[in-house]
Amino acid sequence: MVETTTKVAVREVYLDYNATTPVDPEVREAMLPFLSDEFGNPSSVHPPGRRARKAVENAREQVAALLNASDPSEIVFTSGATEANNMAILGATIFAGHKSGHIITTQIEHPCVLGVCRFLEEQGFRVTYLPVDRQCRVDPQSVLEALTDDTLIVSVMLANNETGTVQPVAEIVRLVKSKRPNVLVHTDAVQAIAKISVDVQSLGVDLLALSAHKFYGPKGIGALYIRKGVKIAPLLRGGHQEHGMRAGTENVAGIVGLGKAAEIARRDFEVVTEHLWRLRRRFLRLLDELPMTRLNGHREHTLPSTANVCLLGADALAVQANLGQRGICVSVGSACSSGSLKPSHVLRAMGLSEMAAFCSVRFSWGKFNTEEEIDFAVEQTKEVVSLLREITLPEEIGVCDENCPCFFEGAGVA
Repeated sequence: MVETTTKVAVREVYLDYNATTPVDPEVREAMLPFLSDEFGNPSSVHPPGRRARKAVENAREQVAALLNASDPSEIVFTSGATEANNMAILGATIFAGHKSGHIITTQIEHPCVLGVCRFLEEQGFRVTYLPVDRQCRVDPQSVLEALTDDTLIVSVMLANNETGTVQPVAEIVRLVKSKRPNVLVHTDAVQAIAKISVDVQSLGVDLLALSAHKFYGPKGIGALYIRKGVKIAPLLRGGHQEHGMRAGTENVAGIVGLGKAAEIARRDFEVVTEHLWRLRRRFLRLLDELPMTRLNGHREHTLPSTANVCLLGADALAVQANLGQRGICVSVGSACSSGSLKPSHVLRAMGLSEMAAFCSVRFSWGKFNTEEEIDFAVEQTKEVVSLLREITLPEEIGVCDENCPCFFEGAGVA
């Protein structure tokens, strides 16, 4: 007799939308022709090339419309936000011929921005890394006070990828331009697109980066908005593509996917954001139903799709692993920094102790999640955390620093 075992399927609830999103079916359908019959090079003048060029320019118009850009030519397609952020900061500094100068950014930026700033420091530039408050928000006045005569660019993200806190970028632009009109202001808007209104006219920024795979488009394609009249130097040279700002044959299928994702985001914005806020309100009951928990980030100035929660007494990696076994996909921080044993630089900048940072988990949802999935995730998180707290010795976790925000809210470890 042959023994058989039956595998019980584990339902999968994906709550890591800040890392990447599924491709929207409409986006996939729009891309398919350019992965098969419509393979022309957009730089070619024959019919297949002209059709490819038309598709690229249509996508440029779609992205410009999403951002309320004044002209589609202000959109330059890149391989993603990392390249777009690099192009903005390096293009305004070392590639533009500057040998030295001053850059202002914050302590909570994405690694692709912080990495560029550290590289520029090695080349002789000075960088000011502004602090944030305990709710992960930078003070616009601190940006103004940091300006110097040789400041070249200010880079402040629009929404933080780990906590969801939205930064006062429009106010920062107003203050910077009132004191130093020639200083460029750049924002990494990757996490904000399709979650909150992103209008370059209202923001007033000179440069803005985005990535398709963060709002239901394909990976490997992004864009940099460059306000008309702003001069930065290209990183990639050799061809005339992208108005001379980025040499290389365009990724037509990816660009078409980005354009379609932008069109859908604009079309469905109100419905989707209302859904995201509803899911957030449903999720936050976790804070009331599970003791010793704290929301990391701002409750009002926030994305509707993100909740970073400190689960005191439960190691975040253990929570992530146990939830994963139950089919729930979450993150312990930025996907780009996963694998690091260091506590989140964002949470530490907010004042959290190492222990509190190591007990913090990021939940992020999207338009394809349901209320029932959120309820399931809340119940499973309560079970997992309660179990871990029972079997983990206090000394294995550590003691919360008295200066940690949660310590003063009555959530410290007894």
